[in-house]
Amino acid sequence: MKKITTLLIFFVFSITVTAQIRIGNIVVPEKLSFDGEELSFNGGAMRKVLSFKTYSGALYTQNKYNSDKKVLESDETMAIRLNIASKKVTNERMIKVFRKGFDDAMFGNTQSLDARIEDFLKLFDSPMLVNDFYDLVYLKGKGVKTYKNGKELGFIKGRDFKYALFKIWLGNEPACEIIKGGMLGVSK
Repeated sequence: MKKITTLLIFFVFSITVTAQIRIGNIVVPEKLSFDGEELSFNGGAMRKVLSFKTYSGALYTQNKYNSDKKVLESDETMAIRLNIASKKVTNERMIKVFRKGFDDAMFGNTQSLDARIEDFLKLFDSPMLVNDFYDLVYLKGKGVKTYKNGKELGFIKGRDFKYALFKIWLGNEPACEIIKGGMLGVSK
């Protein structure tokens, strides 16, 4: 009986440790950890063009948010995970999304961020493949670390950079309304 109880406890514990969430055909973890900070899934959604799934976006935070303004203004560690779901999503197309997104986020006035934006875009010079994932991690008071498939690509300093970057998906004119709503847990 003790062996069965021990096995049952181990089984339950292993399920909670590896909890995952499905966004379309993409599976993301319930929790992520960066620089010793644990983040929980806040929400996410899949971007579709016509009927094709292109990529998913998920927001990970320390506190639960349903307000875009609170996420953007927050100075806590948080992350956006982008999972590539289609071979149509290339690094060239993603760089265009970032460029337009930064321009929209800053109302065309990106001069204060131009050098950092260029450094950030250089991190996306390698080909994107289906199932690749990128973590855009804001570290409280420092800046944004970018990871591809768990490997660190680079660091861009500044909370102002985080604000503009996260505004690409969470601003008034987001890259994708569906992903914005999903990240904030207000739509599926």
